[in-house]
Amino acid sequence: MFLVTGATGKLGRHVIEGLLKKVPAGEIIAAVRNPQKAAELAARGVQVRPADYSRSETLDAAFAGATRVLLISSSEVGQRIAQHRAVVEAARKAGVRLLVYTSILRADSSGLALAAEHKATEQLIRDSGIPFVFLRNGWYFENYTENLAPALEHGALLGSSGEGRISAASRADYAAAAVEVLTGTGHDNRVYELAGDTAFTLSELATEVSRQSGRNVVYKDLPPAQYQGALESAGVPGAFAGILVNSSEKAGRGELNDVSGVLSRLIGRPTTRLADAVAAAVRK
Repeated sequence: MFLVTGATGKLGRHVIEGLLKKVPAGEIIAAVRNPQKAAELAARGVQVRPADYSRSETLDAAFAGATRVLLISSSEVGQRIAQHRAVVEAARKAGVRLLVYTSILRADSSGLALAAEHKATEQLIRDSGIPFVFLRNGWYFENYTENLAPALEHGALLGSSGEGRISAASRADYAAAAVEVLTGTGHDNRVYELAGDTAFTLSELATEVSRQSGRNVVYKDLPPAQYQGALESAGVPGAFAGILVNSSEKAGRGELNDVSGVLSRLIGRPTTRLADAVAAAVRK
């Protein structure tokens, strides 16, 4: 039995769709906080079970019978370690034979503020004794393409990355990697550093957005404090704005650049191109 946590989330939905192409629906468990949001999956024969990272009492029943689990990291930064610990314990009690975790690129050495909770979770999983796979996902194109409206409106894409290069891939690319390790063999206790095939700067992203939208968009590189202020002025909560600024700064120092090609080899095809990612966003 394959279990996917956060199955109605943006990444989880891609993973479920990928699994449905490889295994019978009845062998898939969608562990979700709100089962009503998974009604369409239930109608297709997927087992939908309530599971809340913050309510450990929901996890034992959700994990019953599961043998191969994808733990999609919690979106609640600052609470992840406790939440992930509860999931790992439920997996251990259920006798899970493979626990796949969506981590972050170079989690054990990254300077990104986001990396600390991922590093701690990896250690929790190692300590559990459950065979594992760490999918250390790099940046997602959607981190940029889902938030292009302000850039298109004001003609400027903001950041603090300078000319740092970013090796992004799409959610569909990272989901394909998860499906591969869940359904394949020979992945036990492997750590995969995953990123897009080619890297780009935010200036190059702005140029591509301009080309495809027909609007002039430029990249404005800001000092971190100024970028933080701009985000907060746009309504981004201070703590989250700080994370975005930190990530942008670290991208400028090469923390999100990795063109080793591990992801494309794992999924058996090239990763999504920048032009295609922007085109999909601009068409919407």
